[in-house]
Amino acid sequence: MNSMRWCFCMLVGVLLLPLSSNGQDYQLSYTNLDSTHLPKGRSGQPWDSYVTPIGCDDCDGPSWWSGALGNWKDWLGFGGCDAIGCDGAACGGLGCYGGCDGCDGCGGCGCCAAAADGRSLFGHGIIKPGDKCFDDFISPVTNPIFFEDPRTLTEVRFIFINNNLPRTAPYRGNSVQVYAAQVRMALTERLSLIATKDGFIYSQFDDVIEPGFADISAGLKYNLYRDPYAGRLVSTGFTFEIPLGSPRSLQGNGDGEFNFFLTAGTRLGRRMHYISGGGFRIPVDSDAENRLFYWSNHLDYRIRSLPLYVFTEGTWYHYLSSGNGPPVEGLDLINVGAAGVTGNNIITRAVGLKVIPRRNMEIGGAFEIPVTEREGILSNRWTFDMIFRY
Repeated sequence: MNSMRWCFCMLVGVLLLPLSSNGQDYQLSYTNLDSTHLPKGRSGQPWDSYVTPIGCDDCDGPSWWSGALGNWKDWLGFGGCDAIGCDGAACGGLGCYGGCDGCDGCGGCGCCAAAADGRSLFGHGIIKPGDKCFDDFISPVTNPIFFEDPRTLTEVRFIFINNNLPRTAPYRGNSVQVYAAQVRMALTERLSLIATKDGFIYSQFDDVIEPGFADISAGLKYNLYRDPYAGRLVSTGFTFEIPLGSPRSLQGNGDGEFNFFLTAGTRLGRRMHYISGGGFRIPVDSDAENRLFYWSNHLDYRIRSLPLYVFTEGTWYHYLSSGNGPPVEGLDLINVGAAGVTGNNIITRAVGLKVIPRRNMEIGGAFEIPVTEREGILSNRWTFDMIFRY
């Protein structure tokens, strides 16, 4: 039955493939740092924003980085590309940055093609294509409800979680599975609607957690700052969790929960990216649910010219208040107002892989464990996601 649910999610995702921006093989956007094309006042530092497109193997680093030091910096992605630039012909030598915001004669460039032709999903002008200037980034995997990608995206993200519970009482080593789908819709270049929590919770642990539906959470995200040339962006937003889930699955309690967050990302050289996001979870009824602070971090590295990334992530959960509920520290999935948890800290660490088989698609997974003595509901966890973007 479990495998049937996951296969159904995959099937729905395949059916959404026609919503891709162009259906072609994935090609990463590329920033040409030829000094004659730099924006006014910007210096062409080699660490600013070199991005190697899929299939481009001409990025060997400038000649003044030679020997072992040069090889080391190039492997980390801080070398430079040759003067031609892998997409120079497509954008008249300007690189994607040259037309990303203004689209001046650069409609063929991946960064701005969608904006140039005014496309929208279903043709009604409401749901816009996602931001294409940061297509070399990948989305975080762990803490999937609250660790928000800073980009403005239009996507459907299918999620499967297998959470193994601690062997101590009251969990006794059982497990919980979550089947969910997130939706993000770009309404403008900077504003997006996000639906981050829903789905079905399945458990073999009927004493405390029984199978049932999760609460529903949705909100808005706004991009405060974006610099496609340097590969940096900052966004903020909020969500509100509506307690519509099944009480037997430790959902549906309280009067709802606000989540206020800030998230940012930066490109590091050609192959690495760092994303950091944190926020406060503020329940309407602090007796029924706990107040929490969380901080998640993501660092990835793209393996040479392959559409394959390795990454590591970590999350810190800090409990700011106690409630009147059972002693269940539910981290990101569950909030039942656990008693006696004020000041408790739980830190997790994860490693994973992601592949980008097409420009509008991501598939990845991560294995996560707690690194503090306190574990909450987490002994270890596998999280998998499959994303389809427009």
